Amino acid sequence: MATSPPPRRTRIEDIRRIEIIEAAHRVFLVGGFNALTTTRICKEAGMSQGILTYYFKSKDEVLFEMVRYANRLLMDEVTRRLRQAETSWERLAAIVEGIFPEAHFEPNIANAWVSFYAATAENQRYARLQNLFYRRLRSNLASALGDTLSSPELDHFSLGFAAMVDGLWLGRGQNKSLEASEATALLMEYSEKMLGTDRVSALKKKPGQLHSSRTKRKSSP
Repeated sequence: MATSPPPRRTRIEDIRRIEIIEAAHRVFLVGGFNALTTTRICKEAGMSQGILTYYFKSKDEVLFEMVRYANRLLMDEVTRRLRQAETSWERLAAIVEGIFPEAHFEPNIANAWVSFYAATAENQRYARLQNLFYRRLRSNLASALGDTLSSPELDHFSLGFAAMVDGLWLGRGQNKSLEASEATALLMEYSEKMLGTDRVSALKKKPGQLHSSRTKRKSSP
């Protein structure tokens, strides 16, 4: 006997879920992970707790979706900047600037993310989300650096790059004077030293210039 397909979620259900996730994100940015109680989320969303439990199985599911949403916002900003880059070096700068958005590089937001990192030690689902963020970061770095680095070299560079990102966000929570522009400059300086002068020079060339220089090297005696 054929079974009927599961009913598709209506648009209003999708909207309500998004509203709850966005409300949880706002609470998170202000008070960190420990502030994410069902009561506070529902108050921020202007909904009853019954509405939340209707759309989500548990508070933990809301938090999981909220972190996915927050990571997506960050990576979407990186993607937006990547589209405007003309050189590989500009693509790398776009990644860095997207990770430290000036409007959101604030102590309370930094401390909120630190509280999430602490939670990943005890929650495997959160840890998987964070690992997904690192994988996407490596993928973006690969798209910027192209064939400049071998796979093992890219792994090594990405590991240090991610550690710098985490450290600078942690530093922002403790250092009220650390600005997004300074964090960006520090990470770009780290990248330049790790990659070396020759690689950086190649990355700063536009595709046509890079092809021309390679052709000259091949044709020279």
